[in-house]
Amino acid sequence: MARPNGFVLDTNILIALIRDNDLGKYIDRTYQLTFGTAAFYLPIVTHGEAHSLALQWGWGAAKRATLDSLLDTILPLDIAYSDMIAAYAMLDHASHTIGINMGKNDLWIAALAHVHDLTLLTTDRDFDHLIAANLIDGVWIDPKSK
Repeated sequence: MARPNGFVLDTNILIALIRDNDLGKYIDRTYQLTFGTAAFYLPIVTHGEAHSLALQWGWGAAKRATLDSLLDTILPLDIAYSDMIAAYAMLDHASHTIGINMGKNDLWIAALAHVHDLTLLTTDRDFDHLIAANLIDGVWIDPKSK
């Protein structure tokens, strides 16, 4: 169940929304990103990750403009403060303790969910162990959703 403070988006959610494919449309319709009242957030590092992926995938000017437009609609949150750094360290330690080495951007996304009591939306299983341990709240969206 979504927490009242809103959602933090994993990068794969952002990419699905930009691609505007069946999955992106399902996410938009279900979580009301473009027409609803729920608050959505991204850690600022996701902006860099998304632009890096756009370069890696050879996105043209039109798709990069769509990326910029979408990023302008989602509030970016800073990571450079003590609560975020402490959460990052705690979540990284918890992951390593059970033998999981998370990606650094995923750790920042999880830290944002933890600190701001947000529900993480994702299409991958990278956060399952943190959700199972009740360190963050999260919703896994099946990538085959339409």
